[in-house]
Amino acid sequence: MTKELIMEVKLWTKTNLGAMNGLIQFEEKDHALQLLNELDELWRESYESSRIYKERLKLFHDKTIARKTFEPNQKVLLYSSRLHMFPGKLRFRWTGPFIVKVVYPYGAVEIANPENGKSFKVNGQRLKPFLEHFDRHKSSEDLVDLLYQDTPSE
Repeated sequence: MTKELIMEVKLWTKTNLGAMNGLIQFEEKDHALQLLNELDELWRESYESSRIYKERLKLFHDKTIARKTFEPNQKVLLYSSRLHMFPGKLRFRWTGPFIVKVVYPYGAVEIANPENGKSFKVNGQRLKPFLEHFDRHKSSEDLVDLLYQDTPSE
């Protein structure tokens, strides 16, 4: 039952009990009050279960949030939400790189554009670390295939 429905039934029962005070026998009054108490208990249980549900949902949601930490002078990319108006798979939604100037508490980050030096505050959830270019030809390690490697004989 919803909270509004329970409150309506409660109000209706209380007003009718008051109006028919002289007409209702003692046993009927007792039964009506017992129903009211049961209704009140139902309301409390539903309120408690919805509170527990909300707490669990919040915990589940908080687990999925990726915690990001940024350092001053770190390069980052900024998510550009304006590109949603122009649909297309090939549009790059991250702009930058920008340089982190100040990291404020509660997720705010001040970043600066290295091209023109302008700085502005953004939400830290809109940023991701910028990875410098990786050259795969400069890799000095040789990959070893463990599947076809000979096993030492005993």
